[in-house]
Amino acid sequence: MRVVEAMAFGGPETLRVVEVADPVAGPGEVLVRIRAATVNPTDLAARAGALRAMLPDILPPFLLGWDLAGEVVAAGPDAAGYREGDRVVGMIPWPHTKGRVAAYAELAAVDPSWLAPLPDGVDLAAASTLPLNALTARQALDLLAPAPGSTLLITGASGGVGGFAVQLAVRDGHRVVAVAGRDDEDWVRGLGPAEVLPRDADLAKAGPVDAILDAVPVGGEVEDAVRDGGAVVYTRPPRPAGAAGDRRGVRRDVILVRPDRAALRGLAADLAAGALRTRVAEVLPLEGAPRAHVRAAAGGTHGKLVLAP
Repeated sequence: MRVVEAMAFGGPETLRVVEVADPVAGPGEVLVRIRAATVNPTDLAARAGALRAMLPDILPPFLLGWDLAGEVVAAGPDAAGYREGDRVVGMIPWPHTKGRVAAYAELAAVDPSWLAPLPDGVDLAAASTLPLNALTARQALDLLAPAPGSTLLITGASGGVGGFAVQLAVRDGHRVVAVAGRDDEDWVRGLGPAEVLPRDADLAKAGPVDAILDAVPVGGEVEDAVRDGGAVVYTRPPRPAGAAGDRRGVRRDVILVRPDRAALRGLAADLAAGALRTRVAEVLPLEGAPRAHVRAAAGGTHGKLVLAP
């Protein structure tokens, strides 16, 4: 099969399409033919070596990619829940596989608990944008645990995590203030927030809000918008905010996404029913991985970049 390998830490030019032996579903695994794999910021960070401090034992060459959509090819011994031909969507926990199994590939042997059924009729490229970003959004909101009817500020609402978080928070019954990217206010407004702010807005004037999901992340200064005793969840560890946040009793957490079959199944059903919206900017072949990384790093894409093995 063909895979995309990061041959060294560095720029997009380090990515190569290479031939490797087809994987085989081992005990408790299923073999998935990957039809779509999303390009995410964490892929760019891994390729560039920005994750070496956290994951020092992952060294090139390694594979990239968390998100996949496709169909089951075979089930190994003791693998329950899926049969040949089943459409699936899933998230490969890349730090767990240490880049040995990943989604920029034609096939992957994975734990069935990383997958969820994908309803018929759902576009595979659109489905592939769901797992990492929507699960992060769902788990971040659960970590915030806002009281019913709370006011939430969500940064990065034009992006994958932020866009899903806006929709889920609105559906949870919260009042959402969303920070949109440049020229993307109309899309974000269509997700249902009570208010949409431009990216360069003074967030301190947007509050006080009950809780914040910093999906950019902006960093510690976003805490100026949260009330005393409020909560902030970051998608990456922020720069220290100083003693003011501590004196005000602000709770801070960093979301570390984890596979969740039940939650992913529900999210996939929402996508199929039109209750959850997503965007695909472009679908490229595996050979387009370097170009996809260049485009993703440059920013300004309206939607996700997807590889189609």
